[in-house]
Amino acid sequence: MGFIELERSDGIATLVLNRGKVNALNGAVVDELGGLLTTLENDREAKSVILTGSGKFFSFGFDIPEFLPFTRDRFAPYLTRFTALYTYLFLYPKPVVAALNGHTIAGGCMLALACDCRVMARGKAKISLNEIGFGSSVFAGSTEMLRFWVGSAKATQVLYSGEMFSAEEAKNVGLVQEVTTEEDLLSSARQVAQNFAAKSPEAFTSIKSLLRKPIAEEMMRREDQSIKEFLDIWYSDATRANLQSIKIY
Repeated sequence: MGFIELERSDGIATLVLNRGKVNALNGAVVDELGGLLTTLENDREAKSVILTGSGKFFSFGFDIPEFLPFTRDRFAPYLTRFTALYTYLFLYPKPVVAALNGHTIAGGCMLALACDCRVMARGKAKISLNEIGFGSSVFAGSTEMLRFWVGSAKATQVLYSGEMFSAEEAKNVGLVQEVTTEEDLLSSARQVAQNFAAKSPEAFTSIKSLLRKPIAEEMMRREDQSIKEFLDIWYSDATRANLQSIKIY
């Protein structure tokens, strides 16, 4: 059974995360999303991509209860695959619009940051890199993507506080570019995707690469070490105690 639905219409491909109530990320989701993105990259009919979630969550982030029993040696390859996925998405040659239908947390926020634009539904939904709140760190790539969008000072605010931002607050910080209603979310995201699709694809790909490749090179240069540091903290006694209390279903 797949966890991602693919819908196509008028040159726009929409990928819908659909895994339980909170669209938690695990190895199967990462592999499936990467495979679908690769397929769409090679599909001439797909001019732009929308990434969204089902229900009240875009994504909670990592499926912590699933990963808690993992040994360090078993968990590390997943982190390598996950960070490789958001790096691939960050450099993706076609436009990708994140339609944030609900809570966009931690690893879910990292995927959203890799996209070209984030449109978020106002209401109860929050967006956050809240890892510090439960004693975890983040990754070099996620830090660089955050800095790319909001600058160093605001990136420090976001990461040190672990604050949960409403759609309006997130727009003020620079985490999202557009805020709309839940009812209009997908139509607003489609309009952004269509505007991107109307551009010369060759020019778009070239400009995107010029903007992002130097950042991605820095991400990749530092990623392995950041994963090691992440693992050291994740498997510390204090963080493990915090993780034990997290329930997502």
